[in-house]
Amino acid sequence: MEGTTLVVIEHDRGALAEASLEALAAARALSTRVEAITIGADADGLTETLAAHGASAHHRAHHEMLTDYAPEAWGEVVASAVRAMSPAVLLACGTDRGNEVLAQAAARLDLPFAANCTDLSPGDSLSMTRLRWGGSLLEEATLSAPVWIVSVAHHLHEPSEAPTECSASDLPVDLDPSLARSRVTARVEREAGVTLSSAPVVVGGGRGVGSPEGFGPLAELAAELGGVVGCSRAVTNNGWRSHTDQVGQTGTRIAPDVYIACGISGAIQHWVGAMASKNIIAINTDPQANMVTKAGHAVIGDLHKVIPAITEEIRRRRAS
Repeated sequence: MEGTTLVVIEHDRGALAEASLEALAAARALSTRVEAITIGADADGLTETLAAHGASAHHRAHHEMLTDYAPEAWGEVVASAVRAMSPAVLLACGTDRGNEVLAQAAARLDLPFAANCTDLSPGDSLSMTRLRWGGSLLEEATLSAPVWIVSVAHHLHEPSEAPTECSASDLPVDLDPSLARSRVTARVEREAGVTLSSAPVVVGGGRGVGSPEGFGPLAELAAELGGVVGCSRAVTNNGWRSHTDQVGQTGTRIAPDVYIACGISGAIQHWVGAMASKNIIAINTDPQANMVTKAGHAVIGDLHKVIPAITEEIRRRRAS
């Protein structure tokens, strides 16, 4: 497609979000020229990485109100950039932040916004397939607008390098103080280590685990595999685990190499959060459970016997 795709780059105090590399890969597949916009001075050092992933220009926005994430201010900055540059497409990855910023920008531009797209086909209008109802439905749609504003579904595009020359320039920014009413004002640092969203292996437990103490064997298996423990919403509702451990539409969306779902029925809200996993192994006594039927591999049995047996076998093989 002729024309420029402008990609909104997510970062946390200068640390680039891998989701934005997915967005750059999607943008390269869509149009012949890709440019990137970052917000906040902490992101100025990202030019080299953006160039390695196909961005021909790095537009940098600085302002005293942009020292940390502020959705309204970020949305206004992006909207102003679109007014100044007139790109053919405004694109971001469909993370919570990516969708929020694009929604803010679209509202200010009075343009439609299509979120969580899995396939984009440009023509006189933009034809697309998009995830609806948390990923349980696929919608075929067409977008007609002066600028196509879209987000691509998270974990759909593999980041890949496509080195190019990249210029860097600063954008003029003028923000009304009222745009700072919603912003990050304080942070609580997580303990160091692997997180649920970044773990290569997640061992998840559902109501079938039976109790808070029942998660002990799952934690042992996760430790052996270099992973972490997750859980279903039923578990957090029962107070057995913190909400920070919840996998699902209202929890964390994961994409590990392996997800081991233990005693989880597989309600759609949970499946939405786990479906990007590269390999899913379900352990359940019910062969008709949704998680069992959707998993690539399944063990029909009592998780309280299966999990310790797996852990013991891993230890035995490592010792031999």
